[in-house]
Amino acid sequence: MNTKLYVGNLPYSITEAQLRELFEKSGAVTDVAVIMDRETGRSKGFGFVTMANGEDANKAISTYNGYMMGNRNLTVNEARPREDNRSGGGGGMGGYGGGGGSRGGGRRDDRF
Repeated sequence: MNTKLYVGNLPYSITEAQLRELFEKSGAVTDVAVIMDRETGRSKGFGFVTMANGEDANKAISTYNGYMMGNRNLTVNEARPREDNRSGGGGGMGGYGGGGGSRGGGRRDDRF
């Protein structure tokens, strides 16, 4: 059964091919994804590696959690299911102007 791992604190320059090559040393890798910022096209510094089975996943966690890569210590653990943040409450700016734009902008001190 596949086991998905979260890999955090990645160097921003890492490619999916490099991440796959690293994790294949611990076992069979079925999928790799480095999460990219849509606006900049740059890595967000984390990704996911799916290992073919739990044994390989545990080996990868013990091998690479804390592993130094490009002056960064990797964080590797089993990925948690994504939380659904669309459930009511909160929600956006709630009709506020977003930074004081509707009152002349910026901060003003009328005392002087």
